[in-house]
Amino acid sequence: MKKTQYSFLAISIALASQVHAAGFQVVEHSASGLGRAFSGDGAIGDNASEISATPAVMTLFDKAQLSGAISFIDPEIDVYDETSGQQSNDVAPFQVVPAAYYVSPINDQWAWGIGMFTSYGVTTDYPTDIDAGDMAGKTSLVSFNINPNIAYRINDHFSLGAGVSLVYAQAELKRTQGSLSQFTGGNPSDSLIKMEGDTLGYGWNVGGLYEVNENNRFSASYRSAVDLKFKDGDFTDYSGSILGSPGKVNADLDIELPDIVELAGFHQLNKQWAIHYSWQWTNYSKFQELRATSDQCSSGTCFQKTEYYEDNQRWAIGTTYQANEAWIFRAGFAYDEQAGKATLSIPDSDRYWYSAGLTYIWSPNLSVDAGFTLVSSKKGSFTETNAIGQTSTFSSEGPAYISAVQLNYTFN
Repeated sequence: MKKTQYSFLAISIALASQVHAAGFQVVEHSASGLGRAFSGDGAIGDNASEISATPAVMTLFDKAQLSGAISFIDPEIDVYDETSGQQSNDVAPFQVVPAAYYVSPINDQWAWGIGMFTSYGVTTDYPTDIDAGDMAGKTSLVSFNINPNIAYRINDHFSLGAGVSLVYAQAELKRTQGSLSQFTGGNPSDSLIKMEGDTLGYGWNVGGLYEVNENNRFSASYRSAVDLKFKDGDFTDYSGSILGSPGKVNADLDIELPDIVELAGFHQLNKQWAIHYSWQWTNYSKFQELRATSDQCSSGTCFQKTEYYEDNQRWAIGTTYQANEAWIFRAGFAYDEQAGKATLSIPDSDRYWYSAGLTYIWSPNLSVDAGFTLVSSKKGSFTETNAIGQTSTFSSEGPAYISAVQLNYTFN
């Protein structure tokens, strides 16, 4: 029971997901991108936020620009325990995701910039008194990425860029006894385990931009994997079922966030209309095992568990229409493949994005973006097994609503 219970803890931290995206990735980096389902990101270059896709896009800017965005994520995901007949509504609370970007040309060939955005994050919160309390509970994973970049224009057609990432991550987990209480003599809502920890991780990214001409361009980017090493996290065992008696110990957990490849294209058809598209591949297949270690565990290994993940692909297509000098309108659609086997921490499934957005150009220096997306997901069914071998069947369904606003200021 010791290793099994601890595996539930690690799975919940490592695999917690924003329920509107496949896997455990957050893609909400800008309001302008949201309005087109993030199609063409990295090849359009309409504001500084696009450095979140590729640093090479910075060579398109002839003046310094600052962009700041706030995304509001409202999932309405319900999970039904078909075995016990219990319903958990809105298991993913409302989230606010900020981002900020700055791009500045150095000369005709060089440019630099910095992005500050969230790459991974979630909070899922189930009722404390449900039978699945030891498998569900509350999970919070928050991360923040500081990403300085530099870009170089080789000639009129080719630009290259590169950057480094400093990723701060913080995790919190709480679990209750649930149906295990009938064997421990407690109540379903009694605390079972809790873990808190934070860490710093490092990564890098590269990108290229190919300009056929001023109206047609393509981009490619690669963002490296990031190792998150939660060292000496505070792990509390309230029941004593894991440590032998109630208490708190330090435990280590290593998580590798997968690397990402993205390709994008942009075509200005005429003065008013443009089309853009993207393909993104995330290397989830490398995520095959979870292992937690502590000198409090026999042989130094608290658990070892095989995971079932496959590489994920995301396709997006969209269009931009400039109505006049003050108003720009956008629309987009994306298909996001399911990345892993569904669990209570990740009720994962294929997802469909339906997006719309606009820009109001207040002045030559200031513009405002807004975007909205409906994320529709398929109803899914999955099973989970608790610490004493009881298997329950669950189903999940529900949309997510994402909105965002953004300010862009161009310096003279």
